[in-house]
Amino acid sequence: MAAPRVAILTVSDTAALDPAADRSGPAIQALVTQHGYICTHLTLSLTGDVDWIVTTGGTGFGLRDRTPEAIRPLLEREAPGIVHLMLNASMQATPLGALSRPVAGTIKNTLVSTLPGSVKAVQENITALLQAGVVEHAIELVRGGRGEHVHARLAAEGPRSFGHHHHHHHDHDREHRAPVTRSTLSQDPSLPAHARLRESPYPIVSISDALVTVLREIRPLPVFEERVTSKLRGYVLAEDIFAPQNVPITHSTNVDGYALRSTDPPGIYTVLTPHSHLISTPLPPGHIFRVNTGGPIPAGADTVIMVEDTRLRATHRIGPAPEEVEEAQVETLVQVPPGENGDLVLERGTVVQAAGGEIGSLAFVGRTTVRAFKRPVVALLSTGGELLDVQAPTPLPGDGWGGIWDTNRPSLQAAIEGYGYEVVDLGIVPDNVPAHVAALRRGLAEADLILTTGGTSMGVGDLLKPVIEHHLGGTVHFGRVRVKPGKPTTFATIPTPGGQADSVPLFALPGNPASALVTFHIFVVPALRRLGGWTSAKCRLPSVRVQIQESMKLDSRPEYHRAIIVATPEGFKAHSTGGQRSSRVASLKGANGFVALPPRGEKGPAKLEVGDFVEAIIIGELHMG
Repeated sequence: MAAPRVAILTVSDTAALDPAADRSGPAIQALVTQHGYICTHLTLSLTGDVDWIVTTGGTGFGLRDRTPEAIRPLLEREAPGIVHLMLNASMQATPLGALSRPVAGTIKNTLVSTLPGSVKAVQENITALLQAGVVEHAIELVRGGRGEHVHARLAAEGPRSFGHHHHHHHDHDREHRAPVTRSTLSQDPSLPAHARLRESPYPIVSISDALVTVLREIRPLPVFEERVTSKLRGYVLAEDIFAPQNVPITHSTNVDGYALRSTDPPGIYTVLTPHSHLISTPLPPGHIFRVNTGGPIPAGADTVIMVEDTRLRATHRIGPAPEEVEEAQVETLVQVPPGENGDLVLERGTVVQAAGGEIGSLAFVGRTTVRAFKRPVVALLSTGGELLDVQAPTPLPGDGWGGIWDTNRPSLQAAIEGYGYEVVDLGIVPDNVPAHVAALRRGLAEADLILTTGGTSMGVGDLLKPVIEHHLGGTVHFGRVRVKPGKPTTFATIPTPGGQADSVPLFALPGNPASALVTFHIFVVPALRRLGGWTSAKCRLPSVRVQIQESMKLDSRPEYHRAIIVATPEGFKAHSTGGQRSSRVASLKGANGFVALPPRGEKGPAKLEVGDFVEAIIIGELHMG
């Protein structure tokens, strides 16, 4: 089936006035693009050039929430099952999901679904709709297909059980969950080569399902007391930040202006200053209090109006010198809501950025320590007896073959430390079970996440999955992903009785250098962020809409094409780094983004042309063009 075409419509008064305020629309675009869908412009005539229309906003109980009433009369066939799926996804996250009023159905050959307006709800709903190919199968049927491959797969699975419940009316729920943990599937490493499996027994999962699984299985690390110094950058706050003492007695301001009551309407007011009024004395009616940035607000005032929103009406002399003149009356031109321009607040979940604003805010309110989530430590190793450490090469025994340099460890260590995480280097592990077990046990003892490269395919020396399952009692949550590069990417958790956490996550990335670095940014960075206390909604790297400057071939799998993203006055432009073989390290030289190419459909185009627009994930600093 050709890649589905999606049109997104945001229903919002705010976004209508300022498109930059729309956060839900871009969130939908990022999720569906990663799943291989193509975002296109909304065509109101519905002539068949759009397969799926997704709206966001206007589905609640607000007085202006009218999206269901506008869409329902247009639907030719309603889809209550899709509505149930979306409601179930929302209510699993919060009971407030019951207040959403989605509708779904078809108009001619187009599927339509309405989503809530919040980014969090959008992510929950879209993830549920994309899991297990629900929307993809619906679009195929709406297009006139019969979905034989889906029915054949379901028939091949046979009767499905559901743990101890055996509620057959939950059968459909199986189809829109993330991949579930499988029993031990890896080969027995003690078997001779001729008796081992020739094909991977692990089901291949989609990118979105893999990411959902990672964020579902990983929990933030414990909380510690950290000093407020420059070393706090990269940490995530685990508490709301308030001033530790009642000085100043009331709130302070972050602008120059006048303190007043939020109930004071526009008008002419007498001006008070710290010389004429004590901040501990309530502000009298008909008066405003002049304040400077960082200064205290007097008792009784609950907001600050900026100087730019006032007009001087009268002055009075306070001394004999010409410059000794003070404001007497000022006219306020607007009414200001309570709390406007008041205290700077850092909330739980705030990421302390390297730009310095958060650390400066903590110092401003006098905090010397804060509670923050532990920042994860990564244990890093490469597998393969053919590898040589470029810093300490040891000649390989044999017939003169010199081996190959270990590229992955130094490149991944640079990337990990670039994100602010500490690395425990476990070195190169040879292709035998005892060495694998010893290295992984050390990683379990010293780190919060284990990252390996190589040993994930089906060769005799590919031992990671067998060691995880047969020797360490771990669970492989997925062993293959439908992605290029990086199909053998594996995610597992290994129990750690008596440790700080119940288990330690492990990512086994492919051995090819480009595959390792691409899958690190796509899957491992979100895991590290989640461990460090980031909210699930913010764990993935950001993406932008780019215009490609070279034609790019499409593969049967979704592909991350390495590119250099340049910001120009006309928008973001993506330049390919050249050949994209997974073994070609040079394809990552200078790359600051991955163009997310959709899979090639049976009847769709074989490539994207110069000038086409597509989503790209940002992995480095943007260039200016």
